[in-house]
Amino acid sequence: MSGINGKVVVITGASSGIGEATARLLASQGANVVIGARRLEKLEKLAAEIRAEGGTIATQQLDVTKLEQMEQIIKLAEEQFGRVDAIINNAGLMPLSPLEALKIEEWNRMIDVNIRGVLHGIASGIPVMKQQGFGHFINIASIGAYEVSPTAAVYCATKYAVRAITEGLRIELAGQGIRVTLVSPGVTESELAETISDHEAREFMKEYRRIALPATAIARSILYALEQPSDVDVNEMVVRPVV
Repeated sequence: MSGINGKVVVITGASSGIGEATARLLASQGANVVIGARRLEKLEKLAAEIRAEGGTIATQQLDVTKLEQMEQIIKLAEEQFGRVDAIINNAGLMPLSPLEALKIEEWNRMIDVNIRGVLHGIASGIPVMKQQGFGHFINIASIGAYEVSPTAAVYCATKYAVRAITEGLRIELAGQGIRVTLVSPGVTESELAETISDHEAREFMKEYRRIALPATAIARSILYALEQPSDVDVNEMVVRPVV
């Protein structure tokens, strides 16, 4: 078993993509995994498969835009496993479109999930981790946190925000035994592109995503950060496909 054997890890957005791959990998390495997402049926299917392979897992339907639901999944982890070693704020949306398309409802939804959802994970986790004297926040951003591409202005803005929030969290919690990591995936196989309703953006992304990392590559990066000894804090990782 690895250095995460027995650790209690909460993962949001775990019904597919990076969240699902991370849940599978961490459970296979002996972690006690607590997963949340809006699609309960997919969560339960994933949990059944992980249990069949000998993993330990708990599930809860979760909308990260609702603070009370985020608090409930942290409470579930505490009640079932006694502590919370790490929270992976992974839930996110990417309905890209040109600004002039004025898809305001989609903008607002991205802001709610991609920014407010991360803040809710932080707000729910800080009191627990400070009381424990240890913990680890891993926030999933994107290469969109470093550069802006056509049709992605609002999405990139949300990921720039996650990057800023993560760095602020790291600075504020320094010396309190709580680690903070930002993981910024490059193009990765996921369902994110399926949420794009704008035709121009959808066509652009087909070419942009022609070369993509498997979600397992990002899961391995998360595992790397988690399994470091307590005196090592991996602050930031950008993971891109080789092109």
